[in-house]
Amino acid sequence: MTSDDEIFDEIDSEEDGAEDLDGQDTGEEGAGDSAALLAAIDWDAAGLVAEDGLEGVDVIIAAVKRLPNDPGVYRMFGKAGEVLYVGKARSLKKRVTSYTRLAGHTNRIMRMIRETRAMEFVTTRTETEALLLEANLIKRLRPRFNVLMRDDKSFPYILIGDDHEAPAIVKHRGARSRKGSFFGPFASAGAVTRTINSLQRAFLLRTCTDSVYETRTRPCLLYQIKRCSGPCTREVALEDYRALVGEAKGFLSGRSNQIKQGLAAAMQEASEELDFERAAVLRDRLSALAHITSHQGINPQGVEEADVFAIHCEGGLTCIQVFFFRTGQNWGNRAYFPRADTSLEPAEVLGAFMAQFYDDKPVPRLVLGSLDFEDRELLAEALSVKAGRKVQVAVPARGEKRDLVDHALANAREALGRRLAETSSQARLLAGLAETFGLPAPPRRIEIYDNSHISGTNAVGAMVVAGPQGFAKNHYRKFNIKGTDITPGDDFGMMREVMTRRFSRLVKEHGERPPLVPAAPEGEEAEEALQAEMPAWPDLVFIDGGKGQISAVRAILDELGIAESVTTIGIAKGVDRDAGRERFIVAGREPFLLPPRDPVLYFVQRLRDEAHRFAIGSHRARRKKELTKNPLDEISGIGPSRKRALLHHFGTAKAVSRAGLGDLQKVEGISAATAQLVYDHFHERS
Repeated sequence: MTSDDEIFDEIDSEEDGAEDLDGQDTGEEGAGDSAALLAAIDWDAAGLVAEDGLEGVDVIIAAVKRLPNDPGVYRMFGKAGEVLYVGKARSLKKRVTSYTRLAGHTNRIMRMIRETRAMEFVTTRTETEALLLEANLIKRLRPRFNVLMRDDKSFPYILIGDDHEAPAIVKHRGARSRKGSFFGPFASAGAVTRTINSLQRAFLLRTCTDSVYETRTRPCLLYQIKRCSGPCTREVALEDYRALVGEAKGFLSGRSNQIKQGLAAAMQEASEELDFERAAVLRDRLSALAHITSHQGINPQGVEEADVFAIHCEGGLTCIQVFFFRTGQNWGNRAYFPRADTSLEPAEVLGAFMAQFYDDKPVPRLVLGSLDFEDRELLAEALSVKAGRKVQVAVPARGEKRDLVDHALANAREALGRRLAETSSQARLLAGLAETFGLPAPPRRIEIYDNSHISGTNAVGAMVVAGPQGFAKNHYRKFNIKGTDITPGDDFGMMREVMTRRFSRLVKEHGERPPLVPAAPEGEEAEEALQAEMPAWPDLVFIDGGKGQISAVRAILDELGIAESVTTIGIAKGVDRDAGRERFIVAGREPFLLPPRDPVLYFVQRLRDEAHRFAIGSHRARRKKELTKNPLDEISGIGPSRKRALLHHFGTAKAVSRAGLGDLQKVEGISAATAQLVYDHFHERS
């Protein structure tokens, strides 16, 4: 069993820094003073209660005898040492004592008590600290009986760097360690992309990488279509470009009306001076700014900075819709489907979700919810401590703020309705898949593999994952083919490498594959199965290929000793590669076709096409990266300035590689030693 010290050391080392919501970064995502707060807690007070022969309520009774009336966090462990539940309490003794009473509990709590084999406790100075710690542990340990936030991907931001003479505007995700101004969060990468595209038209900022910027000798296409002002070749003076950067930062910081008024005044002035070309440019920039705000939906006048949460429960599932408002602008929304027991009240689920949501995310000054919950004031206090300033958590009853909550609630209802329809359809398809291919139960995790390359170059293997909730894109994986002994174009060799890497790691990290449940569960177990986490082991593996591909895969699985644990099926392309005439290669059966209009056939085609799409996309991304690499980047000691000087003088990297030593020495800024370095590099390569 993992000790408290090991777990909490990991927490302390992984806590993120804080963000100033005015747009300036002050550290890594999410953090604030929470890391320092958690580090200050006295972990030595932690204690484990686990006595041989005791289980269930007897373990809890034994624990109560040595507990103080202090605030803290407790954990319940199961038979295998897994964490069943993490809870916080104002008084550990009183809260844990409540579990010793055999009446008045829901079925969920009764099951949890029965399965408890050990408990662990840590005291905190305040209940606020206990709340922060509880949220942190739930997200990291993912206990089965807690409300669990799922789809916890980081949010994308817009970054305007401060570490370059001509800052670029780019999409950024992850730790905000780069020097610059960050604006967000945005709900999706698509929302960031659309905003950046409009900002390009409005402020003519570059989006190219620094390496591309340094090597340009003439303006690119974006300059020609008036999406960039061309600072790389000095089509615009750097001073004027930095003024454009300042305007873009002002717009994203909430001064949109001021920026629009300034552009309108400048356009009017240009028109009066009969400078109609400049007036037309300013008109187009104004139009682009109007396009941004028109596509943001509701833009509240009285809410400068807020996150809005609304919850809707139906059919055993829960949807929480979150809207993000920054600088008075709507920066998108995202639907979450947390795992929560049906016995829990929606308000309980909402409160638990919000605490986990802000464990590693920046906190706005205002948080609005659709329902009131017991720990709302405590959560506000905890978020204020985390953010280092006052944070209000409110449930508005009327006015503009209530309208925002109602709008989010309507979106939550619609999103959950779509999810229920998709889940019902998906369940029928998975059941049909199990019947068609002779599985003991509908698969919970399906993996589909495909390769993509051009004559063996930039080869990529792709793994796509699907389950009861549809495609699980956060489980997708790509494999850059690294084997030096694989003949270019050898699909069998590529697939062997992919499967070896995938299943060797799976065996190492997760051990043997658990058996697939042979019958569909009922009642409460069915609810848990519906909301269960995606398992690590696949119940079914599809390979895009015929007998040769499937034989290579089975040979690898046999070497790893797991051939009997993984059901593998090959999808051979039909005659003339026609969709609908695919042959399926299954162990112990002759290759067969499915009826042309069989829903299972359409489902498998969707799986195969998604794997094909992902493989091709990954290959193209890798090929594009290779194409944009400059041979000069490989020369140690050649920085951007010298590279730019060489390219200005010779025009292309190829011309540089052909140049003689004397010609290289004639380039301004290139010393004799540097010229020799460049010459030797290309001479050795040839």
